[in-house]
Amino acid sequence: MSGSSEPVRVVRGSDLEPADPTSGMQRARAFEVPSLWAGRVETQPGAVSGWHHHDVNQTSLYVVSGVLRLEFEGSEGHLDAAAGDFVHVPPFTVHRESNPTDEVSVAVIARAGGGIPTVNVDDPRPAH
Repeated sequence: MSGSSEPVRVVRGSDLEPADPTSGMQRARAFEVPSLWAGRVETQPGAVSGWHHHDVNQTSLYVVSGVLRLEFEGSEGHLDAAAGDFVHVPPFTVHRESNPTDEVSVAVIARAGGGIPTVNVDDPRPAH
C-alpha cells in the first residue's frame, strides 16, 4: 500500500490565516490543498455578511457555537443552524450569513471541489 508524499500535520488555531474576505464575517484558513479548503468562520452578534457563493465547491459547515443564519437566492426566508448542526451549501448557491444573537457565531468550514473558495457578488434580490 503506497502512502501520501505529504505528512500528517496539525494546524493550530493560533496559526490560522485570514482568508477569503466577505464583509460582515471573518474567515480563517487552516489549509488549502488541491480540491479541499478547510478553515473557520466567525460572525459577530448582529452582523450580516455580504452576498457570495463558493464557485464549484461543495461547502460543509459545522456550527461550533452560536447561531448561523443563512439566506439564499430563490428563498424568501432563512435557515438557522445552531451549535452541533451541520450545513451543506451546494456549488454556485448565492447566499449570505448573519448572526441574530448576542453571542459570536463560530463554524468550521470544509470545501471540496478545487474552485475559487469565495466569490463576492451583488445583492441578488430585486430592488424594491
